[in-house]
Amino acid sequence: MNQTMTFVSGHLSEFFSYTAFANFTVGHIIMLLLGLALIALAIVRDYEPMLLVPIGFGILIGNIPFHTGLMLGIYEPGSVMSYLYLGISKGIFPSLIFLGIGAMTDFTALISNPKLILIGAATQLGIFGAYMLALYFGFGAAHAGAIGIIGGADGPTSIFLASRLAPELIGAVAICAYAYMALAPIMQPPVMRLLTSKKDRLIRMKPPRVVSKAEKIIFPIVGLLLTCFIVPAALPLLGMLFFGNLLKESTVTKRLADTAKGPMIDIVTILIGLTIGASAEAGTFFTFNTLLIFSIGAISFVVATMGGVILCKVINIFLKEGNKINPLIGNAGVAAVPGSAKVSQNLGLESDKTNHLLMHAMGPNMAGLIGSAVAAGILLSMLN
Repeated sequence: MNQTMTFVSGHLSEFFSYTAFANFTVGHIIMLLLGLALIALAIVRDYEPMLLVPIGFGILIGNIPFHTGLMLGIYEPGSVMSYLYLGISKGIFPSLIFLGIGAMTDFTALISNPKLILIGAATQLGIFGAYMLALYFGFGAAHAGAIGIIGGADGPTSIFLASRLAPELIGAVAICAYAYMALAPIMQPPVMRLLTSKKDRLIRMKPPRVVSKAEKIIFPIVGLLLTCFIVPAALPLLGMLFFGNLLKESTVTKRLADTAKGPMIDIVTILIGLTIGASAEAGTFFTFNTLLIFSIGAISFVVATMGGVILCKVINIFLKEGNKINPLIGNAGVAAVPGSAKVSQNLGLESDKTNHLLMHAMGPNMAGLIGSAVAAGILLSMLN
């Protein structure tokens, strides 16, 4: 009888050692609460649910503790999650996301008003400001470059650059970038109100001029050649962005464009969110450096927003009445597509219920997307 009890007890003890309860830590609890918070934020407040629900659930998956050696974790070679994570670590998913974005994007606002490119460029101050802050706080140059790209609030670009410069920071950098993309409706309005007057917010912009089909077809070709001849390192992102846009604008590849902007980008969004979330395991994510990265990211997001709004006001000094730019679209240079452009629209309607800024804001929004990819290419060229 005693031998039987010992046998049963030994097997029960061994079984328990393989359960999550036996491997639980305080860090796991905190990360599980973070995952639940992101899911709640997405469902209750409707903040970027397409991103935050997969990321939040991925965090839950990544923080169910397990016995090592079972090939379950995302960092364990041979596990299912490790194979899915190759799309992140090799930069495959970000490139496919850019393909889908290109196929769903209308560059009319940018083509019809090229000076809006300057706004997209001004918001890149957030990237280089974050880079210098990271250096100041003791991060190495490559790590500082990976952290700096958070300032563009462009998730795919952040993942792409971090995978090249600091693979161990991918989880923290990506979640930080996507979190601030989702929080744009909370973080940007106070900055925009602070930097603009009532008169600024009431400026009405001229409707974009009609852009011909030929211009729309030529734009992605010229855009590719101009940007990638200057910064070839951005080719995996910008090449796919402009290719997707050509599929859309040529009108002869509608099926391909529909696939890229529909089923393909949806599948990749699911996988990129889930794997990024799962990579945020308590042991690798719950560190002081992660807290520092999130703090730098918040500062850079604010600086980027300020840069875009202030540049609009500077440009207006040289423009005649009737041609001025509403500074509320300056925030849209932050490449949170289309979240930051929606913020411009909402604040415009707050001041004047008939002043619709969304179409105008999409110009700097797309310029910011291109600008963040160019900035990533520059950092990769310098620091790789």
